[in-house]
Amino acid sequence: MMQTLERRADALIRHSYYEASVSRSLADDPMLEGSLDADVCVIGAGFAGLSAALECRARGLSVVVLDAHRPGWGASGRNGGQLLAGFAKDDIIEKQLGLEGARAAWALSVEAVKLVRERIARYEIDCDFTPGFMTVATKEKRVPDLRAWMDAVMQRWGYPHLSWIDGNEIRGRIASDRYLAGVYDALSGHLHPLKYCLGLADAARREGAQLFAHSPVLEVVRGARPVVRSATGEVRCRFVAACGNATLGNVLPAAIAARIAPIASYIVATESLGKERADALIKNRPAICDNNFFLEYFRVSADHRMLFGGRASSTGASPAQLTDDIRKRMLIVFPQLADAQIEYAWGGFVDITRNRAPDFGSIDPNYFYVQGFSGHGVALTGIAGRIVAKAMTGDTSALELFAKIRHARFPGGPALRGPALELGMLYHRLRELF
Repeated sequence: MMQTLERRADALIRHSYYEASVSRSLADDPMLEGSLDADVCVIGAGFAGLSAALECRARGLSVVVLDAHRPGWGASGRNGGQLLAGFAKDDIIEKQLGLEGARAAWALSVEAVKLVRERIARYEIDCDFTPGFMTVATKEKRVPDLRAWMDAVMQRWGYPHLSWIDGNEIRGRIASDRYLAGVYDALSGHLHPLKYCLGLADAARREGAQLFAHSPVLEVVRGARPVVRSATGEVRCRFVAACGNATLGNVLPAAIAARIAPIASYIVATESLGKERADALIKNRPAICDNNFFLEYFRVSADHRMLFGGRASSTGASPAQLTDDIRKRMLIVFPQLADAQIEYAWGGFVDITRNRAPDFGSIDPNYFYVQGFSGHGVALTGIAGRIVAKAMTGDTSALELFAKIRHARFPGGPALRGPALELGMLYHRLRELF
């Protein structure tokens, strides 16, 4: 099952705008060979794993990071690049944690956004960060939902950075007739995710973490001093942090792994439109996302392309099959882009939980995991790394807060998880029609 997922992921990244617009060093990090000793072994060199490595190094812990491929190969190097406060389903957080717990969780999500911005500045990561994010409604029935969400965020969870945009004003901000209302978030924003991830990897190396590529973890031997094994080596450590999410494989116990499922999401990038034309599409260039169950999201890149994404699926169809479909969706929003060529189309797998709430916890007192970011990973992965590092050094308060969130398993084993999820998604697609 995991090999099939990785083959699909390899196919989805071949025509990535992100990969085409970064400069990787000629040599990858070395493969793990032989035995090493470290305080911490981190599994996964994406946002979460690299954040955990930085936070552990800041606390004086020695760190080894293992990745099955190389930094940014997974969701961290393929996603929509939206840096967002909050969670995919904020109401679930309050239902399970209560009002005070929801406020604490929201405060951590705000800290997560600020942490990304701080790291960009501290490590001088050139990742095209642009402030501003808008959530928009495309249907009349979704407008009251959007307003109620904004009121809850500001009044119940204490987030002051939002402003309401009505239908007249929104057409001055987005050159489209599709949107009826919106909420503007001044703190959130967007960035080039692969540039940011590679910047975190460089920062982790500079801070003294050891990174190893092409070293998939085959086994974690649990105990007072865990051993993390690959095909060619092993790391003996005091703590383990599993941060591989959708492509982690069988590293985590089955009961934990069954609480997430991989969802493929797809993005296209047009040719460069030129600054004037790109500026005319979205005033001041915030990222945009609608509030439908199967949402669409888009933004303008630093080199003036329209990046348009959506079409969630658990089956992982190729970008070639979906380019025309996503282009048609883009033209519903921006018919004035009918002459713009699609130069890139790519995708990847992100991990979701059934309730769309993040799943952070520990398997043993010295074995931690973070997963289930459910579309909010650009920000939440960073704070997840900090939460784990704090727990390793004795402050478990934030980890215990998130561990209170209850998570159900997806039905069936790995082979049935995708089909079962696809049936559930079909149900929601039918509901979206009415």
